Amino acid sequence: MSDKIVTRFAPSPTGYLHIGGARTALFNWLFARGHGGTFLLRIEDTDRERSTPAATAAILKGLDWLGLDYDGEVVSQFEGRARHAEVAREMLARGAAYKCFSTQEEIEAFREAARAEGRSTLFQSPWRDADPASHPDAPYVIRLKAPREGATVIEDKVQGTVTFKNDQLDDMVCLRSDGTPTYMLAVVVDDHDMGVTHVIRGDDHLTNAARQVQVYNAMGWDVPVFAHIPLIHGPDGKKLSKRHGAVGLEEYQAMGYPAAGMRNYLTRLGWSHGDDEFFTDAQARDWFNLEGIGRAPARLDFKKLENLCGQHIAVAEDAALVREIEGYLAAADKPALTTAQRDGLERAMYCLKERAKTFPELLEKAEFVLASRPIAPDEKAQKTLDPVSRGILKELTPQLQNASWTRDELEATLNAVAQAHGLGFGKLAGPLRAALAGRSVTPSVFDMMLVLGRDETLARLDDQAA
Repeated sequence: MSDKIVTRFAPSPTGYLHIGGARTALFNWLFARGHGGTFLLRIEDTDRERSTPAATAAILKGLDWLGLDYDGEVVSQFEGRARHAEVAREMLARGAAYKCFSTQEEIEAFREAARAEGRSTLFQSPWRDADPASHPDAPYVIRLKAPREGATVIEDKVQGTVTFKNDQLDDMVCLRSDGTPTYMLAVVVDDHDMGVTHVIRGDDHLTNAARQVQVYNAMGWDVPVFAHIPLIHGPDGKKLSKRHGAVGLEEYQAMGYPAAGMRNYLTRLGWSHGDDEFFTDAQARDWFNLEGIGRAPARLDFKKLENLCGQHIAVAEDAALVREIEGYLAAADKPALTTAQRDGLERAMYCLKERAKTFPELLEKAEFVLASRPIAPDEKAQKTLDPVSRGILKELTPQLQNASWTRDELEATLNAVAQAHGLGFGKLAGPLRAALAGRSVTPSVFDMMLVLGRDETLARLDDQAA
């Protein structure tokens, strides 16, 4: 086996990219990138009835949003079917597989008899050791000649030593009677041909590993390192499903979670590095190892997700946040930003990102810079604009016209006006928020004035003055 680590993500394009699949891709990506290895993408599209181009596109889009770049071209499992069939015939030639002419009716009759007699219903083909001279001129499948005695042992990096008794594993079909390969064979051939050294996938594939190891052995190929990770469960401890909320990765982008926060959270979901919760991509790549993956199913926790996302928003570069917000708006099918809104949002980002946990929260705070005149105050903000308050706003205008537009001078000017009317600044802040943003909850009045600039600030005050 190569010294260089090669991992792969191999989703089936039969629907959206499940968040559990996204975490599997992330683990493979982190392990490869952290070890200077290769991360490959294979689309397991052998199920032609259920596989769709739209699902493949959704997988590619989801990986792109999550920031998981893969090496080389995308591999189609279906396109390798001739190679898969070739390997099945090679196993036949080696004596590691055999032709089975049993019909479906005969197989079912065997199982019914076994059930009636209390025997194992694992099918034992009468053709396993048959003389080729006795073979009929009839359709056949190629079955693996699996060992009947002993055990198949998986040394799993997560699950530990897992033993399967060989008398509990049947001679699986490798090539169907129509000449098409089965999924179980195709996976092994593809992983071998792609040079995969580490198979990191969900533990629902653990039983498959026993069968697949037998194919590796039959061909005399190196067996990769296996790491079967527990599935993600909902907050109630049950297998994650739509009743728990979003399960498709694209839903999380449309809900406004930043990709960096999702990477951090999904990495931490079932893997740990001491007590570290928040970490950067670089730290994740440096720290990630298979030994840190737990055996117990991880539980999805939206509060933890939001907390991590908020921390990543707070430390992100302003321009990068604006670009990602534009992607969020497109994913959520919301209107795109105008050039003016985009510029304003980037100017305001310093006072928006500190406490926002999602992009909708951030955009709610950014309404003052996204809205255009005349500002229409909402019901709560409107209540602060009584005649007295409007009169004070009118009084402010000439004083602000002559002020230098710095935080210190703006604070001094506004405090002076408030004191002249015997008010604390808090009593003046409400009407100012209403005039500048139309909301009662906003960034600080001074930040809004600095972002909007003198002319826009004065125009908005004038709109609401008595």
